[in-house]
Amino acid sequence: MSTVQEGGGRLLLVDDDVSLSGMLSEFLEMQGFEVRVLHDGESALQYVEHDLPDLLILDVMLPGISGFEVLKKLRERHDVPVVMLTARGEESERILGLMGGADDYLPKPFNPLELTARIRAVLKRSLSGESRERSGTDDVLELGVLRLDLRRREATVAGKPVALTAAEMRVLEQLLRHRGEVMSRARLTTLALDRSMEPYDRSIDTLVSKLRKKLSASGIDGHCIRGLRGHGYVLDDPESAED
Repeated sequence: MSTVQEGGGRLLLVDDDVSLSGMLSEFLEMQGFEVRVLHDGESALQYVEHDLPDLLILDVMLPGISGFEVLKKLRERHDVPVVMLTARGEESERILGLMGGADDYLPKPFNPLELTARIRAVLKRSLSGESRERSGTDDVLELGVLRLDLRRREATVAGKPVALTAAEMRVLEQLLRHRGEVMSRARLTTLALDRSMEPYDRSIDTLVSKLRKKLSASGIDGHCIRGLRGHGYVLDDPESAED
């Protein structure tokens, strides 16, 4: 069970920059977080096996295995929220992080206050899901053969499970809640990722692309998530989607 309280939580910071890690750790502790710092990916993977944090802050550039490799191995066993730190201007790194299951990303250099805001936003989303599970409230969204059980955090197509990352599930949740309605990228970014859309931000496009592929692999037309150039995306009934 999560130990997160309002304003705090247990964080694992993985970054090989010792000086930056020290300053960030001190700052985040002043913001009410409990912070453990590690400097390589292998140590991080070993650590989470015996002490799972509430959130992991993961740098892409690490000695030994990269942050992307750490994220991949982590997602095979755990659903802990992850905020990735990427090189400034490297959009490819941000896309790879989202495709790998990261919950958010932040390019270096960054303002520690922004990192704090991103952490709290991701933890808030994570806690809302845990609250639904603890309360036992049935929160199920369905459209045709597509079903999303938010309490169980499970997506299915015709009863067969579809493996989605946390970010993909949040995008699908918003499309289901607003089925048949055109959702702009900016609105989806706000509702699903809990932040404002940035210039040249392709996060939603990347997540929708991944969703389409996974839905197609599950036996329905992934383009039931229909893109409207200059407007955004709309979810159609999967059973009536055109080939």
